[in-house]
Amino acid sequence: MSTIKEEVISLVKKLPANSTLEDIMEHLYVKQKILKGQNQLETDQFYTHEEAKEMMKEWQR
Repeated sequence: MSTIKEEVISLVKKLPANSTLEDIMEHLYVKQKILKGQNQLETDQFYTHEEAKEMMKEWQR
């Protein structure tokens, strides 16, 4: 398994040569959110579709 540093370097290498710092930061932000979501799934920190629907019903009251 690669380290975060190696993953970031790989991600940056895949971007076009004319990428701005903002482009790089956006890609890193998205990558971070994906990793966080995957971790939440692995540790059962999520709501099912039915639970989310029930929460929405409560909010709409």
